[in-house]
Amino acid sequence: MNLYVSNFGYTVNDEDLKKIFSEYGEVSSAKVIMDNFNGSSRGFGFVEMPNDEEGQKAIENLHNSDIEEHKISVQLAKPRVERKGSYPARSGGYKK
Repeated sequence: MNLYVSNFGYTVNDEDLKKIFSEYGEVSSAKVIMDNFNGSSRGFGFVEMPNDEEGQKAIENLHNSDIEEHKISVQLAKPRVERKGSYPARSGGYKK
C-alpha cells in the first residue's frame, strides 16, 4: 500500500517517516520529497507498506495526528499520471 503523507515539518527526513510508520507495521520505503532548487523538504512524501491491513491501520492512527507541531494528513496515494504538455512541441520561430 502506497501512502501519501503531507503537511509535516521541513525537518522531517526519510528515516523519521520510516520510524513513525513502522509502529504500525513493516515499511518497505519512506521518501520525503525534496525541492530540486534548494534541496530542502517540500513538506510531503510517500510511505510504502507491503501489508494493506497495516497500511490502513497507519492511516487511521496517523491521519490528523501531530508530528513536530504539524497536523499531518495521511491517505492512500493516487497512481501517478504521466502528463503531457498542453501545447505541441515546436522548434520556435515565426510561421506564416
